[in-house]
Amino acid sequence: MQQIIQEVGSKNKLKRFKENENFENVIQPEREEVIDGSYFLRGKWSTKFFKNNNPLILELGCGKGEYTIGLAKRYPEYNFLGIDIKGARFWRGAKTAIEENIPNAKFLRSQIELVDLLFAEKEVAEIWITFPDPQIKFQRTKHRMTNPTFLKKYHNILQTDGIVHLKTDSEFMHGYTLGLIESSQHELLYAHHDIYSNTEINPALIEIQTFYEKQYLKKNKAITYTKFRLKY
Repeated sequence: MQQIIQEVGSKNKLKRFKENENFENVIQPEREEVIDGSYFLRGKWSTKFFKNNNPLILELGCGKGEYTIGLAKRYPEYNFLGIDIKGARFWRGAKTAIEENIPNAKFLRSQIELVDLLFAEKEVAEIWITFPDPQIKFQRTKHRMTNPTFLKKYHNILQTDGIVHLKTDSEFMHGYTLGLIESSQHELLYAHHDIYSNTEINPALIEIQTFYEKQYLKKNKAITYTKFRLKY
């Protein structure tokens, strides 16, 4: 039975990969196309991919794309690009955007570590990081999505007043990021350790829920939120 389940799962992944190749709202560059910093969409994502001049907002590690889709519906005057290396996951978001005609929600398959090579300086208005792996073990620090190396990459592509949003169930990730913001003298705009207990919270923070967030809420886990601006 387990083997049958695995085979079905593999077939579904292959089917989704194939569909992604034909979706107009999905782009999947090879790593070699990106690493020299001359990727053809770099600095032109809004004009060439979204075909408008609206501000660009990224969701890094977008998973199934719930936030990319949810925010795009609420803010049609912005372009939202979900980024994840696992195309079989964001397939759901891409398909939903097509089915529901959400032209300002699109998806990019790539490693997050390449973000500063994919986007030009000051090309991005905001960045959302939703429920990343906290990478708690010390040897995994380099993969933590708010570590100093990643923050520097984000700063390179964000506009001068650009904002980073972090939403996580991990108290460790929340505390770690707050510590970095303070020690590096970045600008903390807002932080809350349990947004579902805050009656004055932005509705988008609780009305848009990822697959994992729903699981965490069933377990009564607190969901934290941090909003900050990078200063160097």
